[in-house]
Amino acid sequence: MTGVCGCCGALRPRYKRLVDNIFPEDPEDGLVKANMEKLTFYALSAPEKLDRIGAYLSERLSRDVARHRYGYVCIAMEALDQLLMACHCQSINLFVESFLKMVRKLLEADKPNLQILGTNSFVKFANIEEDTPSYHRSYDFFVSRFSEMCHSSYEDPDIRTKIRMAGIKGLQGVVRKTVNDELQANIWDPQHMDKIVPSLLFNLQSGEGTESRSPSPLQSSKKEKESPAELTERCFRELLGRAAYGNIKNAVTPVLMHLDNHSLWEGKTFAVRCFKIIMYSIQSQHSHLVIQQLLGHLDANSKSSATVRAGIVEVLLEAAAIAASGSVGPTVLEVFNTLLRHLRLSVDYELTGSYECTNIGTKIIKEHEERQLQEAVIRTIGSFANTLPTYQRSEVMLFIMGKIPIPGMHPTLPSTGSGPEGNRMIQVMLLKSLRQVTCGFQTTNMLTALPNSFLDPLLSFALQEDAEIRLLVLEILVSLIDRHDNLPKFSTISIISDISVLKLKVDKCSRQDNLFMKKHAQHLYRHIYLCCKEQSSVRPHFEKLYSLLALISMELANEEVVVDLIRVALALQDLALSSEEMLPVYNRCAVHALSSAYLNLISQLTTVPAFCQHVHEVIFNRIPKTLEKLEGELLFQQAKITEVLGGSGYNTERLATPYVPQFTDEDRLSKRKSIGETISLQVEVESRNSPEKEERTPAEEITFETLKNAIVDSVGVEEQEKERRRQVVEKFQKAPFEEIAAHCGARATMLQSKLNQIFEITIRPPPSPSGTITSSYGQTQSRSVPVYEMKFPDLCVY
Repeated sequence: MTGVCGCCGALRPRYKRLVDNIFPEDPEDGLVKANMEKLTFYALSAPEKLDRIGAYLSERLSRDVARHRYGYVCIAMEALDQLLMACHCQSINLFVESFLKMVRKLLEADKPNLQILGTNSFVKFANIEEDTPSYHRSYDFFVSRFSEMCHSSYEDPDIRTKIRMAGIKGLQGVVRKTVNDELQANIWDPQHMDKIVPSLLFNLQSGEGTESRSPSPLQSSKKEKESPAELTERCFRELLGRAAYGNIKNAVTPVLMHLDNHSLWEGKTFAVRCFKIIMYSIQSQHSHLVIQQLLGHLDANSKSSATVRAGIVEVLLEAAAIAASGSVGPTVLEVFNTLLRHLRLSVDYELTGSYECTNIGTKIIKEHEERQLQEAVIRTIGSFANTLPTYQRSEVMLFIMGKIPIPGMHPTLPSTGSGPEGNRMIQVMLLKSLRQVTCGFQTTNMLTALPNSFLDPLLSFALQEDAEIRLLVLEILVSLIDRHDNLPKFSTISIISDISVLKLKVDKCSRQDNLFMKKHAQHLYRHIYLCCKEQSSVRPHFEKLYSLLALISMELANEEVVVDLIRVALALQDLALSSEEMLPVYNRCAVHALSSAYLNLISQLTTVPAFCQHVHEVIFNRIPKTLEKLEGELLFQQAKITEVLGGSGYNTERLATPYVPQFTDEDRLSKRKSIGETISLQVEVESRNSPEKEERTPAEEITFETLKNAIVDSVGVEEQEKERRRQVVEKFQKAPFEEIAAHCGARATMLQSKLNQIFEITIRPPPSPSGTITSSYGQTQSRSVPVYEMKFPDLCVY
């Protein structure tokens, strides 16, 4: 029987004998290296046998696993690894199938060591570049199994860490093996990304205390003992770095869902860290795709708590700061529209105190949380604006201005259900957003960057009774005009004896700046003057007014502008002295200080010694005990200034003319307290210009008695005017709709009749030489006569 067995053994295929010979009698001795070299040489010499070698090794490994002979299992896997590294022939695909079958067998085992062994073999295989493609290979099992290992909850913490790290390395191997192979199943499909990304984030979260080490995956350095969080970050960066344009969404969506499911937006820290890794890892031209997904997610969470929305906005803020210029992408205004919409929504929530939620019914709002959200949105708007070029930032400024309820221009906005207070809060929040956008804004052409459609509405806010709104407008104007970073040098109102210590940056006024001031200068002066008259103004208002005057002098001033600014400063001095304005003592002192500080600055900028001397003398002598005694040497004299500047070539005629602001209907409309009052004022203007007032009364002879009566009755006339206006407002507020509609209809009918008269005059044919005829109604009508029958004078015929 022994001879028979020996004979049968000799008849076994050679590849089986070679495989058997690599296994020692004692597995502790390890792989028989000499026999392994013979097996490798045979596989290279007869590549058609490679698939059979793999199948036989797989069979032995399965048997050894079932018999718990783990030493032989390790030897079999080592042999497979060496064969895989050595052979790259066309028949490698069949061998790989056997190899993956054995790896799968190990991963399905309960022993952690076998799972780690199978993972290590798979990682080695993943690093091999195959010469021939595979059309039928599937990695679905490996994605699922490695993801499961990433969530291991093994009792022993050391073994649990090893299993999780093995799972991370396995996922990294799957990505490397499939991401660039178009013939493989698309690893970027949601079914795979929904397993890979959460598994990585789960391990990344365990090391949340460690900061992101580098802005690029290429700069990461391996340590002797790498933690799961560090390995995860490296793997996550590699995954994102390989993502093409069409795969960004599938890679980012699981991140958003993970942060939602585990309530990680509220803490902000981990969410910000995740998206820092994402923004640094993806290709820079794809940044706007991530930002658009975040904006869409913000819309989807519009009914979530303020802390969740604030967390998403904070992530947007960080993402915009990291992204390169142009990260907003092609839909620039849509980004700002989304942020402004959520800003307005937050204001509505704050004012109403609650909102209806689909799942939990009515949700009560915490006011301080909504305020934090609003500030976060405003900061994010500014962060996005900083990434834009000048022309796009100008468009954004116009876009935001179009969203603000502006007195007298478009007060009828969509109702928020919160009344005038809601409109005021919206104005404040949007102006704060505009202030963020204008921060650091620099343009060479003020005329195109600040068109009338932007500047006129903005200046109308300077006349509002609300002090906070006026201050915001002044801050925006100052930010827009300051193009050489001179603003910090004029943060406070102070008398500087030598302005050379400030090291001011002054450029010659360009042609575009001259055109801008020629068009808007009087508008700016008038609003500066009127802002000083506001009794609710406090120290920050006057400081910003001083900054505004100083910056105009350095950024936009030519000789004519300098003359006008001096006139404005002298007019402010007269304003502070006037008893008619009834300004509080503090405001009068502030206006005097503003006028003095500015004249001290402009006198040194003009470099006219006599002008500087006069200003310094007045300031030196001005130490009054009471404002009522300011006179003579304590005041800046317009005649004296005109004289000294006239000698230096300035326009003396213009200097000698006191500045008087022109009041318009805009000033009154800007002072409105309600939409009804605005309508009443508009009706008043229309009624004064209506055809009913066309008939002029004879000119009244002006005598001394007439002037006397006018002075005596001025108070009564003013009271009558106020009463008439009150009645108009009350009519529009309380009258039935039908009555108001009838009133408007009557005016429309009258307008139509006038138009008909105009059309009749313009369309009626000219009288013919044959004369006129009389109609049956007694009206004369022109008779239409053919041209060839008309009789013309001899001088008209040739």
